[in-house]
Amino acid sequence: MSLSKLSGLSLVCALVFGLSACAPEVGSEAWCKQMKEKPSGDWSANEATDYAKHCVFK
Repeated sequence: MSLSKLSGLSLVCALVFGLSACAPEVGSEAWCKQMKEKPSGDWSANEATDYAKHCVFK
């Protein structure tokens, strides 16, 4: 593998890992706010359960 391909691959991996770390933790105030703004029709069953558990019935 050439150095430029390896550098490009490393950059892509760093961006993917960096962006995935930006999601708020389930149950946090930021997560509850994010879910409140998301249309409830787009929620998964797990998200709805977690929302009720962490944001409604604290």
